[in-house]
Amino acid sequence: MNTSDIVIPLPLSSLEFDILFGDMPPDAPTSQPSEKDRRAYFRINVVLPINIQSATDPTGGEFITKSVNLSGGGIGVTVNEVYKPDDILSVTLILPDKVIFNAYAEVLRLEPLPYQADTYSLHTRFVRMPTQDQELLIRHIIRFQREHLGKHYSA
Repeated sequence: MNTSDIVIPLPLSSLEFDILFGDMPPDAPTSQPSEKDRRAYFRINVVLPINIQSATDPTGGEFITKSVNLSGGGIGVTVNEVYKPDDILSVTLILPDKVIFNAYAEVLRLEPLPYQADTYSLHTRFVRMPTQDQELLIRHIIRFQREHLGKHYSA
């Protein structure tokens, strides 16, 4: 016991407890998240039909239903195509109630997945998105979140 510690015995019924008073080290300052770690929008994983293709590709492409990490600022999704950072993609999602959502997305990075050959984790951010489209997307994300919470945390 340090000399700065003071012990005060306190009788409680037939038991005695000691309370130590002394100097406690100050709390460590809480670190702020880095710029990279801070997100401007809430993210949620949802399973949706999605079509991703180069913005310059006029062929249309097909929809594939898959898990999408979605936010008001961009998407993350697993793909089998190779894209380069700064490529602009055309992204189309089919949201609930058959709402078609079209947007352009800039490739931020493409990371190979170690457990699947020719499969990549694509990270993008939306570009040139009108405010009304972004608000529509955010409303759907809030709806997804509400449904998720209702399923998993209802009494």
